[in-house]
Amino acid sequence: MNTTGKEVSLTGRCDLHTHSLSSDGMQPSSENVRIASEKGLAAVALTDHDTVAGVEEALIAGEKYGITVVPGVEISTRLEGKEIHVLGYYIDIRDREFLTRLETLRRTREERNIRILERLNDLELVVSMEDVVRVMGRPLEKDETIGRPHIADALVDKGYVSSMREAFDLYLAEGKPGFVSVPRVTPEDAFAWIRAAGGTPVIAHPGLYGNDDLIRKLIEHGHPAGIEVYHSDHGPEEEKRYLAMAEQYNLIVTGGSDFHGARQGVVFHGDLGSVTVEASVLSELYQARSVK
Repeated sequence: MNTTGKEVSLTGRCDLHTHSLSSDGMQPSSENVRIASEKGLAAVALTDHDTVAGVEEALIAGEKYGITVVPGVEISTRLEGKEIHVLGYYIDIRDREFLTRLETLRRTREERNIRILERLNDLELVVSMEDVVRVMGRPLEKDETIGRPHIADALVDKGYVSSMREAFDLYLAEGKPGFVSVPRVTPEDAFAWIRAAGGTPVIAHPGLYGNDDLIRKLIEHGHPAGIEVYHSDHGPEEEKRYLAMAEQYNLIVTGGSDFHGARQGVVFHGDLGSVTVEASVLSELYQARSVK
């Protein structure tokens, strides 16, 4: 079994959006692969935020469990005041320039986290970065990232909120008092970075942005290869709308659970394998990549 997803004859279902401990998931990337295999998936992608630190482990696990692993990433960008996430598939995880670019994004994320904690402390919600790491239960490894879910976990641990959902609803979601917007690269920049690293760029979960005109503008000017039509937070209406958009602009139709694991017994956004697409999509993504 080729663990890089290059087999164009692959059949079955695949989950093309999962996270691990390397960003804001709750388990090692190898565990994502094990679960995917246990659920009978043909393939799974690891798409951690602004890092590829867990991909090598996932690829090794793919060999062990006999399942295709797609190397991926999810890059945080901003366009017209809206945070947009861009998925990249089949990037070269050893590309030095790409790794350097991801490092700059992680530094921006670190600065944002500090400012979030400052805002929370101004609200008399006393949480330190030491608290966040302590609740994680382990030291942060090289190239891993801390995200808002980790801060939400610390708020729960301190008793300020009862769940991660409440932490976001009251403090951490966009527009809430603890939310901090920092300068981000544009989606077009992310598309270019992914292509320069030999990968295929895809717009992630467009239904979460609440602005289809902006998505159309991005497609027309940025020319991504695909769009994530199927996602845990998309209902039938969103799926229908973005499927039509994909057909209009000749985009690859992707999908995935956006699996992060369970926090306080609740799975966000969806359980691994709960949202899938045909594994034939992998050949489309692979063929659309930029050959270095």
